[in-house]
Amino acid sequence: MTTPSTDPTAAIAGTILATVHPSWRAELDAAGVDLPAAAERTAARITAGEQLLPAPENIFRALARPADETRVLILGQDPYPTPGHSVGLAFSSAATTRPLPKSLRNIYTEYESDLGLPRPASADLTPWADHGVMLLNRVLTVQAGAAGSDRGTGWEEIAGAVVSHLATHPVAAVLWGRQAQSVAGLVGEDRCVMSAHPSPLSAYRGFFGSRPFSRANGILAAQGAAPVNWSLADQEVAP
Repeated sequence: MTTPSTDPTAAIAGTILATVHPSWRAELDAAGVDLPAAAERTAARITAGEQLLPAPENIFRALARPADETRVLILGQDPYPTPGHSVGLAFSSAATTRPLPKSLRNIYTEYESDLGLPRPASADLTPWADHGVMLLNRVLTVQAGAAGSDRGTGWEEIAGAVVSHLATHPVAAVLWGRQAQSVAGLVGEDRCVMSAHPSPLSAYRGFFGSRPFSRANGILAAQGAAPVNWSLADQEVAP
């Protein structure tokens, strides 16, 4: 009879990996990406007392859906460093997060302008993920309160492998800011929507007015793929 492991690091690593859809496990394994090793390294840091965000079960949340369902990639930098904000989907947060993260507020401003839809009040972008939009950060963890802390720790290579797989199918990539745009060559610039990042520091330098949502659907149409339903109408609507 096998005795269940009492190793807390192994248990946390298992929680991290459990979110990944089997199709992504297979695709990334074939690409030489060792997801279990990445999970174990991250779990060891948590066991050692580091406060990493998001929660273990959300670290690989962007890979929770089948590998071939993604039609649009929105690539972020790293998770929100504010405890309670990061939920494992780039730019998304908990539905009850108030005030909205500043970058998300600017995304919603462009959403209204581009699509003519009412401004959502909820910070939850799960409906986009349900409609074939992958909300992936290039770096999947961050130390609480320390934006950018985990860059250069191996996450970028995993994100690159994910993007390379997506590029083998009809896809549109929405790349905001120079860090995200570093993967444009993997996708092909003709399939990318590129502009400034929606951060308050850069949104007025080309993000506003860039019409990323309608342009992404145009890129899909050019590949014979169905458009994404960007509506967040089921969410609470701001006054």
